[in-house]
Amino acid sequence: MSSYVASVSQSSQHNFTKPPLPSILLVEGLGVKGDAHFGKTIQHLSRVRSDPTQPNLRQVHLIHEELFDELEQDGFTVQPGDLGENITTRGLGLLGLPEGTLLRIGAEAVVQVTGLRNPCLQINQFQAGLLKAVRPRDKEGRVVRKAGIMGIVLTGGEVKVSDGIEVEIPAGPHRPLDRV
Repeated sequence: MSSYVASVSQSSQHNFTKPPLPSILLVEGLGVKGDAHFGKTIQHLSRVRSDPTQPNLRQVHLIHEELFDELEQDGFTVQPGDLGENITTRGLGLLGLPEGTLLRIGAEAVVQVTGLRNPCLQINQFQAGLLKAVRPRDKEGRVVRKAGIMGIVLTGGEVKVSDGIEVEIPAGPHRPLDRV
C-alpha cells in the first residue's frame, strides 16, 4: 500500500479541532499558512508563556488515520482534524520514523520530522478517557505516545487530499522520536 494524504486541516484559532479543507499551503520555515501554530518560534500557548523564543519544532502536526480505526474499536469516534492535526496520513507508520526523516508530500512540500506530539489533558474535554487511549503505558510502565508526530517545513508547497507521500530516512545512526 502506498502512503498518501487522507485529509488536511488548519485553523487560525487555538482551538482543539481543525476543520478539514481541500488543501493547505506549507510555507518554508513557518508551517501551515493561516494556522494558529504558524511561525518561526513556538506558537503553542503554554510553551509561549514559558519561553516565547523557542524554535517552532511543531509547525506541522501529522496523524496516521489508522489511529482513528484503532480508537473506534475502543469506543471513540475521531475524524480527521478532530485532534488538531494538519495532515492526516494513510499507509505510513509515522510513529516508527526516526528523527530527521523527510516526508515529501505532493508535488513540492518537504516536512522534516522533529518528534512526537505529547497530548495534554485537553484531549479528555474532547472525549472523556481519550488521553489514556492515545497515551497508554507499555508492559514496562513507559508512556507510549500515539497522537501523531510534529515537523518543520523545509520546502513549501500546496498539500491536497490524496497527494502521495514519499519517505526519506536519514543516514544512521537513527534517533527514535521523542516528544517535542
